[in-house]
Order: sequence, then structure tokens, then C-alpha cells
Amino acid sequence: MRQKDCKLAKYLYGLKQTPKQWHEKYDKTILLNGFHHISVDKCMYSKFAKYFGVIICLYIDDMLISSTNMIGIVETKRYLTSIFKMKDFGEMDTILDIKD
Repeated sequence: MRQKDCKLAKYLYGLKQTPKQWHEKYDKTILLNGFHHISVDKCMYSKFAKYFGVIICLYIDDMLISSTNMIGIVETKRYLTSIFKMKDFGEMDTILDIKD
């Protein structure tokens, strides 16, 4: 009896390699948009343009976007929502169970 191997077209939650695949896809996507890694942490990205600076902190599949003004946040969210299915939870008041 022959066994067949299947190739997954999408990543499934719960598989061991899913977080790695997700991070690789996100990393490639965000770097193509002009962001750079912050040297102290592979999950932090920065981008500085003429009118704004943006820093993104990625934690698993949650992210915090901070900017010197709203233009940076709006442009970053517009780009990311064109690639990924996302929900915007508005202004942050809690991150990693730490209240503002």
C-alpha cells in the first residue's frame, strides 16, 4: 500500500511550524514596505519617512503600531490590511496584560 504526501496550500493553527511560517511571511511583507529590523529584537520594526516615524512591535499575531503622527499609523494599517486580514482594536490601553 502506497502512502501519499500532501502539500498544504495554507498554514494551519496548531502545527509546530505555523509560527515560523507566519513570522517569515510577515517579516518579508513589512520589510518590502521600507521597514527595518530594530537590532535589539527581531519582532520590532521601524520606518522613518519625511513626515513621520513608525515603530511596530509584533507579538505572535498581535501588533502594536506607534507613530509620531496619525499619517504613519494610517499608511501602515492601509498597507497591512491590503495584505492580511486584520482587526483594528483602536487605541491601546492594555498590552501583554499590562494596563495603561
